[in-house]
Parts: sequence; C-alpha cells; structure tokens
Amino acid sequence: MEKAIGVIDSGVGGLTVAHELMRQLPKEKLIYLGDTLRCPYGSRPQEEVRSFTWEMVEFLLEKEIKMLVVACNTATAFALEELQQRLNFPVIGVIQPGARAAINFTHNNHVGVIGTEGTIHSHAYTNALKSIHAGIQVNALACPLFVPLVEKGILHGEQAEMVVKEMLYPMKKSNHIDTLILGCTHYPLLRETIQKIIGNHVTIISSSEETAREASTILEFNHLLQNSEETPQHQFYATGKLDIFSRIAKNIFSEPVNNFKTVTIEKAVIC
Repeated sequence: MEKAIGVIDSGVGGLTVAHELMRQLPKEKLIYLGDTLRCPYGSRPQEEVRSFTWEMVEFLLEKEIKMLVVACNTATAFALEELQQRLNFPVIGVIQPGARAAINFTHNNHVGVIGTEGTIHSHAYTNALKSIHAGIQVNALACPLFVPLVEKGILHGEQAEMVVKEMLYPMKKSNHIDTLILGCTHYPLLRETIQKIIGNHVTIISSSEETAREASTILEFNHLLQNSEETPQHQFYATGKLDIFSRIAKNIFSEPVNNFKTVTIEKAVIC
C-alpha cells in the first residue's frame, strides 16, 4: 500500500494547504487532521501547542505516512524543528515557503506578515525573512480575530470587512509594504476581503500554495512521488464537531466533502 501525506492543523485553515496539495499532487493520498476541538492555537502557551501537535502527529504515525505537512503556522513556529529532528521522514512547515515567495515578489523590500499572536510573537517569519535577506524590512501584525471569523464562516460582507479593516489598520496606516504574507492557513479564506482592505498595490502571498510546491519538490527529490494511476482516497479527521468543518471545506473545495470523521486523538480511536 502506498503511503500518504499527513497534514495537521489547529482547525480548518489547513484545508487550504490540503486543497493545494491535491491540486498540485493529484496522485497523492492525503490524511488530514484538524484539532477543531482546541482551535485556535495562536493564543496558547508554546508548551501546550507542542503537546497538542505531538498528539496529532502520533495519530498520523499509526497511518504510516511518508511526509508530514505542518499546516499550522503556530505549530510550525513552536514545534517544526523538533519534529524534523525526531521523525524519520520529510517534515515541512508553512513559514519558510511563504518567506521565500515574499522575498521573490517584493520590489521595495518592505514585507508585511499577519498571523496569530503565537506566530507573530515567535518572530518566526521575521527570522525566516531576514535569514534570506538581511536588509528586508518586516511589518508583523497579530490579527487574533481572523481565525474565529473564519471558523464561523464569515468570509465576506460587512462584518468581515469591518473586522479586517480594524485589524489591518496599523499596517495600512504605515503604507510601506508592497507584499503581505498570510501567516496563518485560515487567512486565505479571507483573501478577497483582505485584498480589498489592504489595496491592490500589495501582493498577497499564500503560504498554502508555496508549501504545496515545496512538498512536491521534496517528494520528487526523495523519490517518494506516487506513481499509481488510481484515484487517491483522501481521509479527513477532526477532533470537534463536523458541521463547521464541512461548511468551510465546501468553501475551499467548491463542492461538498462528506468523508469526515470525528476522532479523539488522545487515544487515537475513531468515534
């Protein structure tokens, strides 16, 4: 049996990464786990995020995956290095791919980053950007209201625009950036609203797209690409209620996705 790519996230945002993986790697099987019961991770202490991340990983290890994609920026910031050291297959996060893409797109070397409080306070994006280009100017801003907005399915309209405008006001006021990294995998679901508020002169970078490209490159380099012509049967798991999960998935995949299961990851037993 061909092994799958495992994808973990704090909730539904990582489905944007899963969608890109499915689009760019149509032969690959995905096993997705979203910790919707304990989402969001962004305001949680680092040790708690690490503990929750390992619980998700242990569940996926029972599925014998060949690659792990950490589709949560907060988990990437707090746990990626440890995961890469301890697991014996490729492990990638969403921060480095997004940082590299932003460096390629910026013309004035002023890059904005929006994310959860945990991601922004970790300085993970700032460090990643400056490790590539020491002279880059980074405007990092925590937007804690975005994930709850997405989890409620409020992606467009007056309420979404009001919240996005309020959160982005400090960044828009400075008016220096020409490139903006969506430093949370929930945020691409708000992309149209964010673009409307920040302005069309700013290029928006989705870490979801860039992470999928990196996964493809790494799988090819390690000779791990799937060669079967059979249509892969993806698996989706969530630790909480499935109604919001299913609704957001429909927005991402543009069609109903019904093969979701609830899982208790502490015991790794499907309910």
